[in-house]
Amino acid sequence: MKAIPSTREKYVKDAVPALEALCKTKNPLALPRLDRIVVHAGIGRFAKERAVVKEVVDGITAIVGQKPVTTKARKSIAGFKIREGQDIGVMATLRGDRMWDFLDRLVVIALPRVRDFQGIKLSGVDSYGNLNIGIREHTVFPEIVPEKAVHIFGLQVTVKTTARNKEEGETLFRALGIPLHRDDEK
Repeated sequence: MKAIPSTREKYVKDAVPALEALCKTKNPLALPRLDRIVVHAGIGRFAKERAVVKEVVDGITAIVGQKPVTTKARKSIAGFKIREGQDIGVMATLRGDRMWDFLDRLVVIALPRVRDFQGIKLSGVDSYGNLNIGIREHTVFPEIVPEKAVHIFGLQVTVKTTARNKEEGETLFRALGIPLHRDDEK
């Protein structure tokens, strides 16, 4: 059985030549590359339930392979019943090998398990070449056993690049094998 090439190998073999043609440079250090991946889950509505917050922290820990940091509110917002300093989110920043491993699992395993998945909308790539993906259920990751998950929560994945514009970011993501499609395509 032939092994699926990793995303890092795709970057070297596919993305670098495509980006050299787009950017018109031979210097590999001037080409866009992945900088970091940030995985974030909001816990605002569960903030007072310690058991649920612990479950979210444990879920993010299992998914990314490192302990996440809790984010705190900077300002009080009465309409949302948020006080300054209150825990409102959980996030983990991935770099290096963990970043590449997570991206492999995201593209090859997790995204195809999403119900009715037809690709990531191109509007997910911002004007700076970064990709933002919202995942409604954390149970699409293989590290989470759906039968044991009491509370289902969504998470946000941001893939930060060194691209200078949307076109460079889109070329990088397509070369890495991330399934992008235009918003008007079905």
